[in-house]
Amino acid sequence: MAREQIAPTKSNLIRVKERLATAEEGYDLLEQKREILVMELMHKVEQVKLLERDMDARVATAYPALKRMLIVAGQERMDKLSRDIRYNFDLRERRVYAAGMNLPGLEVGLPELELKYSPANSFAETDETVIQFFELLKLLTELASVRTIAWRLAREVRKTQRRVNALEKMVIPSARETRVYIEGALEEKDRDAFFSSKLLKRRMQG
Repeated sequence: MAREQIAPTKSNLIRVKERLATAEEGYDLLEQKREILVMELMHKVEQVKLLERDMDARVATAYPALKRMLIVAGQERMDKLSRDIRYNFDLRERRVYAAGMNLPGLEVGLPELELKYSPANSFAETDETVIQFFELLKLLTELASVRTIAWRLAREVRKTQRRVNALEKMVIPSARETRVYIEGALEEKDRDAFFSSKLLKRRMQG
């Protein structure tokens, strides 16, 4: 790693040492942050896996329920019935604290389950299908929320890793090499001054 092109003076040595100490301290802090972020990310990934498993199980019951409903009631009748059904969903940003950071997340407010049709015009299969897909929707919104946080954490991990790499492979080695160069040059200068003074003293004594 190339050292900095600066004059080997005591004032520059002090500045280089200060920069090196700051860089090393920053490296330690960033490394700790990266480890915390990775742990939090792994936790979110596990949450995603569990939610995906639950979602697959719900899909395995919801779509057969839909199929049974269409067989019993008929698609045309169900299309007509569904035109009058409306639900209001509250979609908004939710701030989430993870690994000491305030991250933007996603929150979906679901309405209360309500069968918005006349029981006289429906079948038991209709009720079952509505309930199944409402539960599936809950899982999907929760999964979207957790995935959003996981994605934000992954991006923060990459950003932190780039900073750690920059300090570890560029900033710190360069500062160390510059410090060694200046210290060596100053020591050489001190030795030259010492021998020059000794030589001058001998000449004066002679």
